[in-house]
Amino acid sequence: MGKNSIKRWLAVILSACLAFSACTPPAKGESLPAPDVRTDHARTSYEIFVGSFADSNGDGIGDLNGIRQKLDYLNDGEYGKGDDLEVTALWLTPVFPSPTYHKYDATDYYAIDPAFGTEEDYVALIEDCHARGMEVYMDLAVNHTSSEHPWFTQAADYLASLPDGQEPDASVCKYVDWYHFSREQQAGYEPLGDTGWYYEARFWGGMPDLNLDNPDVREEIRYICDYWLYRGVDGFRLDAVTSYYTDDQAASIEFLSWMRGTVDSIKPGTYLVAECWSAKETVAKYYASGVDSFFDFAFAGADGLITSVTRGNRRASAWAEAVQEAEALYAAENPAFIDAPFYTNHDMARSAGYYSGDDGTKVKFAQALNLLMSGNAFLYYGEEIGMKGSGKDENFRAPMLWTSTGSDAAMTAGPPYMDKVTHKFPGVSEQLADEASILNFVRKVIRARNSLPAIAGGRSEAVDTGSEAAGLIRREDGQTPVLILVNDTDASVRVNLTGQILPYRELAFSLHTGEKAASISGSTVTVPAYGIAILTGEKGE
Repeated sequence: MGKNSIKRWLAVILSACLAFSACTPPAKGESLPAPDVRTDHARTSYEIFVGSFADSNGDGIGDLNGIRQKLDYLNDGEYGKGDDLEVTALWLTPVFPSPTYHKYDATDYYAIDPAFGTEEDYVALIEDCHARGMEVYMDLAVNHTSSEHPWFTQAADYLASLPDGQEPDASVCKYVDWYHFSREQQAGYEPLGDTGWYYEARFWGGMPDLNLDNPDVREEIRYICDYWLYRGVDGFRLDAVTSYYTDDQAASIEFLSWMRGTVDSIKPGTYLVAECWSAKETVAKYYASGVDSFFDFAFAGADGLITSVTRGNRRASAWAEAVQEAEALYAAENPAFIDAPFYTNHDMARSAGYYSGDDGTKVKFAQALNLLMSGNAFLYYGEEIGMKGSGKDENFRAPMLWTSTGSDAAMTAGPPYMDKVTHKFPGVSEQLADEASILNFVRKVIRARNSLPAIAGGRSEAVDTGSEAAGLIRREDGQTPVLILVNDTDASVRVNLTGQILPYRELAFSLHTGEKAASISGSTVTVPAYGIAILTGEKGE
């Protein structure tokens, strides 16, 4: 029995053990509604760039045990106390061995990079998360490997050994068919040393593209999924899915359909979220694959709709209408879709730099627009405290700012070649003590998502409120419907509860970015400047 077969059998045994892990039951808070933490995949997820989050051993590199030590910050398992973020899933950027700091070019899909810890550390983190009702998503890049992966190096060595004019024979070295090699240099191909051969590498020469049409490659990917699912992983984040097949959308969608069927054959209900960096009309086509979620790029980044509304270039009503439109587009291809809204990620400049002169008001407001979208909303580490970072990629992945005035052993050195990043807002320890901080505001927004399941799991309808405030109704079968009122102006707005919004008479949450809170008197709701009011109606309304 080979090494991987042994690992897979051990994985089956481990999976049976993990199945008995108990979740801490939620407890009711003193002043906020008790949460109804979702058991499906419509959650609040937190993206961690592993090497920059928390260091457990003092080597300056974030690691898996560092994340474990900071779990109480993310979710302490005691819902309702209000002293943690209450995120309900983690997306960890790649953890496989790799020659780069970002790890998107694996050299071994069946191991953990030693800089991050061991496989035992990874399984222990999963167990800790499951005990708190959290899911864990593994970042899986199968469009390409590292050029240092043994599959590629064996193929390269074999091609280099061939006499001039001799064609490669896959029966001698099967890996020559696992990549795309050519004797002619084509667009997107790199020279293989001085062998006279070229290989496809659309991102860069260190990332040779896999031949996803090869049945042996697909079988290996199935083994990889099998291996980690039986270690407790709840889902996969699929990297760069539009690049699976260059300029062939249909083939890329077919491969995603194969991935959907493959993971379901191993562990039914496995969550898949994919990076399809395209307009929502293109993203909608990819939903035909059956993949649960695709990141909603139309709303994200410095040029996305959330930023445009927050800057005042568009009205909040445009956000509400776009949310409704996106949901309809995606549902037409996959009625069971789960949207994956996000605001920033590891490939984007930090959002605190989008708003010149902002005192934190706009940072808070924009985060709320993201987290109040339906589906599995993603929050990038450090965004909840307004971290900064722009320019080159390394700057987007700066060390988590646990403190700005003291010391914290978990602080990391950050990526190599990162510029010095100067933050405008204080670190976690300082913001924890400030009731009006960005951190405590974001906590409250997530608390609203956890307390009112229709926010994450419902379908949206943009409504005319008859005022400056935008209105969005969110309904889910069997759950209390909600009305989200969004004021994107610098003055308070009054909304009369009439017509379609008449049934929403209970003010569940005031998400105010300043000192003034939302209020309700009779049938009139006052929404403060850059504030959001969440109201509830009767169940089944």
